[in-house]
Amino acid sequence: MTKGIFITFEGPEGAGKTTIISMLAKRLENSLLTREPGGIDIAEQIRSVILAKENTAMDARTEALLYAAARRQHLVEKVRPALEEGKIVLCDRFVDSSLAYQGYARGLGIEEVLGINKFAILDMMPELTLYFDIEPELGFQRISKNKGREVNRLDLESLDFHHKVRSGYQLLLERFPERIVKIDASRSLEEVLEDAAKVIEVRLNKEA
Repeated sequence: MTKGIFITFEGPEGAGKTTIISMLAKRLENSLLTREPGGIDIAEQIRSVILAKENTAMDARTEALLYAAARRQHLVEKVRPALEEGKIVLCDRFVDSSLAYQGYARGLGIEEVLGINKFAILDMMPELTLYFDIEPELGFQRISKNKGREVNRLDLESLDFHHKVRSGYQLLLERFPERIVKIDASRSLEEVLEDAAKVIEVRLNKEA
């Protein structure tokens, strides 16, 4: 049985990764597109709690634990079976989101949040992560123009919070250079798409 490849997509709000990942999924044969939190029924229910705009009282540790719980169920029910079938799994967000958002921006500590997630995922880390980098100001300009986009609780956070998220991702780039590839998401959709496609093509050729 051919082992699949697990590719995750990360970035601040408004980076365009959700649009790019959908376009890439149409290009790649034998691929599975999914997202976090969500992807399967139980995780989608947890997502609705995490991202509900009215849940502003949610404690940071509660938030981190809910993400980890959704992640675990998603892995065992959808991601792992797809990889065992030899599929290319394209996942919109994964562990790095928790490390950047809860670990760094919320101030819980990257190591602490990583520990929670190690319990949830065991050794199931992606082979490749594409990080779409963008200034928060530009990201939110894009969001304001996209009337069809879901507005969630994280969108209500301050601009300072989103700058911290970006800083958290920069730390992760330095820590995991063999896995995370940075892509300049401030450019046109076509340019970003082609860059992402090239990075994935190179990695798939290595795996072949």
